[in-house]
Amino acid sequence: MFKETSKELLDFLSKSPTAFHAVENYRQILNADGFKELLESEHWDIVPGGKYYVTRNNTSILAFKVGTKLDNYSFNIVTSHTDSPTFKVKENAEIEVKNKYTQLNTEGYGGMLCATWLDRPLSIAGRVLVSEGNSIVTKLLNIDRDLLMIPNVAIHMNRAANDGFKYNLQVDMLPLLSAGDDRQKDFKQIIADELGVKKEDILGHDLYLYNRMAPSIWGANEEFISAGHLDDLQCGFASLKALLAGYNDESIDIMACFDNEEVGSGTKQGADSTLLRDTLTRINSALGKTEEDYHRALASSFMLSSDNAHAVHPNHPEHTDATNCTYMNEGVVVKSHAGQKYTSDGVSMAVVKALASGADVPLQYFANRSDKAGGSTLGNIAMAQASMNAVDIGLPQLAMHSSYETAGIKDTYYAISLMKALFDSHIQETSTHSLEIKR
Repeated sequence: MFKETSKELLDFLSKSPTAFHAVENYRQILNADGFKELLESEHWDIVPGGKYYVTRNNTSILAFKVGTKLDNYSFNIVTSHTDSPTFKVKENAEIEVKNKYTQLNTEGYGGMLCATWLDRPLSIAGRVLVSEGNSIVTKLLNIDRDLLMIPNVAIHMNRAANDGFKYNLQVDMLPLLSAGDDRQKDFKQIIADELGVKKEDILGHDLYLYNRMAPSIWGANEEFISAGHLDDLQCGFASLKALLAGYNDESIDIMACFDNEEVGSGTKQGADSTLLRDTLTRINSALGKTEEDYHRALASSFMLSSDNAHAVHPNHPEHTDATNCTYMNEGVVVKSHAGQKYTSDGVSMAVVKALASGADVPLQYFANRSDKAGGSTLGNIAMAQASMNAVDIGLPQLAMHSSYETAGIKDTYYAISLMKALFDSHIQETSTHSLEIKR
């Protein structure tokens, strides 16, 4: 079961070089399962027992199942994010070097490990906006061949390369596109040829580099998986599988995958946008519920804020806390922070422990070393839009923000099982001191 689940995950990752492609893959899977797409610009007809999804910017998606006994309902929500650190192609892309090379002009998106992008085949994927009559049409682009590379400087020319190196994104990280007398000077023509459109009809694009290395299962006992975008499509994929399998009559189960977490979530499609609140309030209204019903539902709702976690590094165990550290293939990680960078508190950790116990899912616990600053994630940001009990979880991995990351073969299955346990439950606040979990 672990290997089969991981193979399915890796197939999903290989088809998702950008957030645009990930959301399109979510859409196709949801459509095949009978979910109905809702447009934000149209009226929403929602009925008990229905299955729906909505997207924003084609990079964020919320899918939900509606229970049929909603007199005292609540929301079960699992959040994750669709984006990963990479390099974005600028509008005027070509740079000529000594009339011999053509490079692409890019800028960093998120906090990537730069060294992992060097000396390996890369390509371009994303969306292109094309004029078709009176319409502007979005087309997905994935140039499915080895197109680019960012070459290292030879050790002979930089003897200090192994003594530590500070990468300049405008100098050291520009990809090489072509060279010699046949060098390509017109990047937009490459795009046009790939899409079968006229170059002059291309009105805009959001294009990104991606690592061409295929996902893999490896290790002495095939205990590891490696791929690009594990952070955070591993959690997003798990939430999709759990939503498809889970259900509770008294709840509305929601998978929420937001874009732009890696750059602060402060966009119209990020966790700090109105997307979550808009969706929840529109669901409530479409079901004929009152504003009072909505606030009652939030009081009993629960969120799993899902974003991958740091496993102990075999070469550098000193980077992790002495007793709150995690390992691949040993279960879902529950993250906590005294300064509340994570949403977890005593109440929400008690709930997730109860859910995990009922689903036979092993849990691990992560906290940063007290002398190290940790990263941020989705939970607290989303809470500003719709406040509820929440816990931060993730799956342990190595080389977070590398172009090729590593995780354990078992943990995706564990995450699906835990998320399904939430979707199978109805959580109800019964007093100021009590929560009831009904399965």
